Amino acid sequence: MSTSFTGSFVAIVTPFKDGKVDEEAFRNLLQFHLDNGTQGIVPCGTTGESATLTHEEHCDVIRIAVEMCKGRISVLAGTGSNSTREAISLTQAAEKVGADGALLITPYYNKPSQAGLYEHFKLVAKETRLPIVLYNVPGRTSVNMKADTVARLAADVDNIIGIKEASADLMQISEIINSCGPDFTVLSGDDGLLWPILAIGAKGVISVTANVLPQEMADLCTAAAEGRMDEARALHYKLMEMNQVLFIDTNPVPVKAALYLMGKVGPELRPPLTPLSAEHTARVKKALEACGLMMFL
Repeated sequence: MSTSFTGSFVAIVTPFKDGKVDEEAFRNLLQFHLDNGTQGIVPCGTTGESATLTHEEHCDVIRIAVEMCKGRISVLAGTGSNSTREAISLTQAAEKVGADGALLITPYYNKPSQAGLYEHFKLVAKETRLPIVLYNVPGRTSVNMKADTVARLAADVDNIIGIKEASADLMQISEIINSCGPDFTVLSGDDGLLWPILAIGAKGVISVTANVLPQEMADLCTAAAEGRMDEARALHYKLMEMNQVLFIDTNPVPVKAALYLMGKVGPELRPPLTPLSAEHTARVKKALEACGLMMFL
């Protein structure tokens, strides 16, 4: 199954106001990305605080993204869960509202075996026609999906077409790229390692930093895809400080603080997340100023 899930996809935040999804701010964020080079939107991922969205909010956020972006850039909806039944339900809901694909995290907390991971993704894929991108982030889930499990899914399930890899293990990522072949899309899940991951054959990124610097992340992906590796390397170092700053606390706390300081969203997070400390906020401000971003606050 062919796919256009390449380049810079933003793991977009979900703005809140008075305890509810701030639809106006969300639409403005989407327009910001449409205007600034982002090649795809990932709503309802970790950065979008999916864990604390109700099912109704989850579907609404994806629907709004589709309304704004359909036919312009791809919407890869986060629909994962540690419950296979819930993952199927969320994926089918995303399909119903017109998402272009689904991003499914490895089940967290349950800590399934490699056989359990294989069966989970196979069962979800069977219940949808959407292209599915797997998501491996052991630092969040406490389980690492190994390269041979990914290769098995890629070979056995037609609509499993890629993976967001956030293990930070370049050897494992190399094994996935080598074993799954050129039609399988590997996307970086680590902004700080994007350039080296692109250098070994990945096709793009699902990025937190793209919330703040969308054009630069897109330019890095394009430069690498076109073989302009010196330019890609220069962008890597230009982005290095921001990539570090946006992970000085639990994601999405720093990136939401950055967007608030840019005047793009309110400061609201959902518990149990709490605001960034004054010390860390000062460092975010400094990084924004160094990038020449307008500060409204």
